[in-house]
Amino acid sequence: MKVFLTVVHVIVSIAVMAVILMQQRKQGGFTGVFGGGTQADAAGQWQRFTLLTKATIVLTAVFLATSLILVIVR
Repeated sequence: MKVFLTVVHVIVSIAVMAVILMQQRKQGGFTGVFGGGTQADAAGQWQRFTLLTKATIVLTAVFLATSLILVIVR
């Protein structure tokens, strides 16, 4: 079980790195980093995300889950 989870964890971590490196840079600079938007901007945010952004969110959640499971199993 630990070996399987470790292999999945390594594969997911490599996939997260690849997806992050494939994303395009935004030219906005630091405008949105520290809460530059309003609540009205976040209403339909999931639909406006690109496929790579959605993949990053899902893979990061899987990475977090496998990390927590590996800590509990050990």
